[in-house]
This record gives sequence, structure tokens and C-alpha cells, in this order.
Amino acid sequence: MSGGGRPLADIRLDGLTTTGEPPPRLRDVSLHVRYGELFTVLGPPHSGKTALIRAVAGFLPLAAGRVLVDGRDVTALPPAERSMGIVFQEGALWPHLSVRGHVAFGLEQQGMTAADVEQRLAQVMRRLGLTDVERLRPDALSLEQRRRLALARALATEPRVLLLDEPLAHLDPVTRKSLRLELAHLHRDLAVTTIHVTRDAADALALSDRIAVLRDGAILQFGDVEQLYQRPASRVVAEALGPATFLPVRVVEVRDLGVVVETDAGAQVPVAGIGSFRTGDRGLLVMRPETLSLTEAMMGRGPGLPGRVTMRVFEGARYLYEVDINAGIPLRVEVTAPSQTRIFRLGDAVRVECSSETVVLVPET
Repeated sequence: MSGGGRPLADIRLDGLTTTGEPPPRLRDVSLHVRYGELFTVLGPPHSGKTALIRAVAGFLPLAAGRVLVDGRDVTALPPAERSMGIVFQEGALWPHLSVRGHVAFGLEQQGMTAADVEQRLAQVMRRLGLTDVERLRPDALSLEQRRRLALARALATEPRVLLLDEPLAHLDPVTRKSLRLELAHLHRDLAVTTIHVTRDAADALALSDRIAVLRDGAILQFGDVEQLYQRPASRVVAEALGPATFLPVRVVEVRDLGVVVETDAGAQVPVAGIGSFRTGDRGLLVMRPETLSLTEAMMGRGPGLPGRVTMRVFEGARYLYEVDINAGIPLRVEVTAPSQTRIFRLGDAVRVECSSETVVLVPET
């Protein structure tokens, strides 16, 4: 578990396409996962995430395309010869084997000596917090422990590539955050090249070096985490990456460094970094709750939207507001509690302020 047992891998997926049942099918999926990178494929249920993991691992035949590891085509190799560890969504644990038996199985298949198996077992068990339950079988473990066991089994053989199929799915929020942090530590320390698929934007944003958004078996957009979050190319990509309000607008001015858009209620907002929109074009203004702020209606200075508070929820560290801006949909605003100089009440007239750098304009469709 030192991270230095095997060299890091570079993975290229070249036009992966599948056919047959059941759908969804992969449609010309091409990606490059760099040495030691944690690359996340983010998508809703039935978008093709598990099919992608199974195709890379060798469990799902390809109709077209190639899987290359360090330039070597491994498409025709069986799963056992690809040096890939895989954690399936439901764990795929064997009910008759103990925790210890699960982790030892792959090591024994590699032909390791008994002494080496014992040494590796001790390292993996300690690292994944399984030492106290090594004699138990899967049905006696909590869901978190079963997820840790699946990770331990995959990592014990020191694979060059780690494939994670929604490893945090169905965990309660507290456990999910804890295991998410553990995954981040594991990747930092082991630096194994990892392809991680999930439907959860928080998992993707917290863990990834880069993200690709998958829909109906095809990649819609990929890039660095911050780039994708701040500059989604479409509503579908923006929705996949977390909560946002999508406000219908019209471009009323084109500037050197962006555009000015106008809501149906007549409020104008500048948007930076737009290249393909022209005066008169319709679009959707993507407004993330945490990028907005509230001021009293008569005190706003920057670009903003007048409205009235229709809901307020206190969550300890933050306030969540909904503001009616006369657009037919409420605008959600998230304010960190310690920075809130005034707590607004239902019915208060306010101004929602935003930055031209944090709002995004995307096409209507």
C-alpha cells in the first residue's frame, strides 16, 4: 500500500461503442486518463456509467473502439490480465468468505508467499479500518464496512488502474462524507490511476482531478473540475454539476469581454467570457446559489435582480433563501451564516447581487 509497487498507468479510451441489451449503450466514448489521475465520469442513472467501467475492465464486449494502457491495446485481454482493480457498485462480495479471505484471495492468486500475504494483509486491513472485523463475513458488516472491504480487495494486489463504480452510493450523508475523505486520502497517498463513476456531483467535485459528463452513453463535456463547474456548455452539464437556477434571458448587448442579458422582467445582468452569442439571442442564465448574495432592495451596488423573499431555511452554517424575481421561477440564494450581516424575513424586498464572472449563459436547448 505504499503506492510504489507498480508504475502508474496512462489510459486512453478510443471510440468505445457497445451494442446489444440491456441499454444504455456506449456511443463513441473517447477519453484520456493521465498518470496517477483520478478521473470521474458523472452522469444520471442509466447514462452508461457502469457500462463504461465494465468495458474498460474487460467484462463488456465492444462493438468498436479500443482500451489502451500505456499505449498497449488491451481490448482483447481478459479481465484478469489487465492489472485493474475494480469496485462494483454493490460490492460483489462473496458471502462464504471472511473479510480476511476476500483480501487474501487476489494475493494468493498472484502466487505471493504466505509471509508476503500476511504483511500485505496487515497493511491493507489497517489502512481501510478492517482489522477488528477480519474474521466476519459480509452479511455481518455494515454497509460502510462492506464498501471498505470492496476497496481493500481491489487495492491489495496493487493494481495499476483502479475502477470505482459508485463506491459511495446509498450511504447516509455522514458516512458518505467520511468515506469520501478516506478515498481522497487513499488517492493522495497511493496515486493509482483511477476512473471513478458516480451520479453525485458532490463526490465528483470533491474527489476528481478532471470530470466528464456522460448522458445516454455519450460524453457531453469534459475538463478540469473548476473549468467544468464554472463554464458548463449546456444546461444538462450545468445540472449534472449541482444545484442552479436557470433563468430565461435575451442578449441585449455584445461587449469585447462578454454580453449583457435581460430577464423577461427587464433586469439586466452582464456576463463575462461569452463568444458565440449575438444581440437578440435567447439563452439561460445559470446562477449557482452559493455565488449570489442578498442586500436590501435600495442598497445594492453591483449587477443584480430586484425581488422579494418567499422562503428562508436555516441550516446552521448557512441560510437558504428563495427570492421571487418576477420570472415565474424562484431564485435560490445560499448565504454563509457568519457573513450574513442581516437576516431577511419573508416578504422583505431585496436585491440579489451576482458577479459577471460567476454567472454563465448557455443555450436554451
